[in-house]
Amino acid sequence: MKLIVGLGNPGKEYENTRHNIGFQTLDLFAEKLGVSISKSKFNGLYTEVSIFSEKVILLKPQSYINLSGEVIRKFMDFYQIPIENILIIHDDLDLPVGIYKIKQKGSSGGHNGLKNIELHLKTQEYKRIKIGISNNKEMDTKDYVLGKLSVSEQKQLREVQNTVLDILDDYFQLSFLELMSKYNHNR
Repeated sequence: MKLIVGLGNPGKEYENTRHNIGFQTLDLFAEKLGVSISKSKFNGLYTEVSIFSEKVILLKPQSYINLSGEVIRKFMDFYQIPIENILIIHDDLDLPVGIYKIKQKGSSGGHNGLKNIELHLKTQEYKRIKIGISNNKEMDTKDYVLGKLSVSEQKQLREVQNTVLDILDDYFQLSFLELMSKYNHNR
């Protein structure tokens, strides 16, 4: 069983913000699969699907991004999902808009959602897909990540999200090293 998590904040006021790229991308993947992420459990919205005969949970924690780790831990424990079967999709300030990176492990890079995940998973060794949102040093970081995407940013991010959907398709057929090798150099 695998768990794919999109990070974001719940509520209409956070839709189309930079911090909600994980939610948006997971919703696009669910749409592609013909499912809706609408069941509720452990303060998370989720759905269960079968991909290549493997049970997969798509999860959007509803605890706000900075407390995502608690929700993820509850799903891991309940469904007995090992850490190596977890994939987190999230925004990244250190990558320019239009760029993504697949990583097998690493630090939070200052991302409070990832810090909370590390706290609850007790490791930095979990797989992730980072989607660049750039950084505006002239703005407060909180205001920037909670700001709405411009039309040009939305266009660039949609292109990246289309690639991420391809990555997610291949995630079930390739080893993670093969996945990184295939996609990380194509940025």
